[in-house]
Amino acid sequence: MSGGDELVALYDLGGSAVGAATRSRVRAEGLWHAAGVVLVRSGDGSSVYVHLRTPTKDVYPSTWDCWAGGVVAAGETPEGCARRELAEELGVHGVELRPLFTHVHDVGTIRCHNFAFEARWDGPFVHQPSEVVEGRWLTLGELRSWLDDPESRFVPDGRLGALEWFRREAAR
Repeated sequence: MSGGDELVALYDLGGSAVGAATRSRVRAEGLWHAAGVVLVRSGDGSSVYVHLRTPTKDVYPSTWDCWAGGVVAAGETPEGCARRELAEELGVHGVELRPLFTHVHDVGTIRCHNFAFEARWDGPFVHQPSEVVEGRWLTLGELRSWLDDPESRFVPDGRLGALEWFRREAAR
């Protein structure tokens, strides 16, 4: 299947899986779906890994993000999706995923429940060339500065999720 024909899980407003549709239909019709996303922190927790999305991404191209992740496929759990996407995008395998929270992104035709997880990993990273241009570590203070700057080229739902993470989790 091509990327637009990929079957993704449909979700209801409450965050429960209710069916499946093609990715292209989800995008075109603004259907509720879900994503599994992972924030990668250094082993000591002092830094977060951020990456620049490629200009060919179908949503938010050429923007920075601190979440590795993607759309939950039909029949897949959010955690399974998060593990798959972390391995695909950043080459990270076999790490513990700590569930964080779910945040909703409902802007325009993007209606998504983002199931957020955290992993601790000091590297190495292997970027998927079709999705990631480059990556780097930011201290928590540097990340917060990027998030607070409305001019920074940061993925909108990633920004909201990271701000929620700072509100709830950063001190852990």
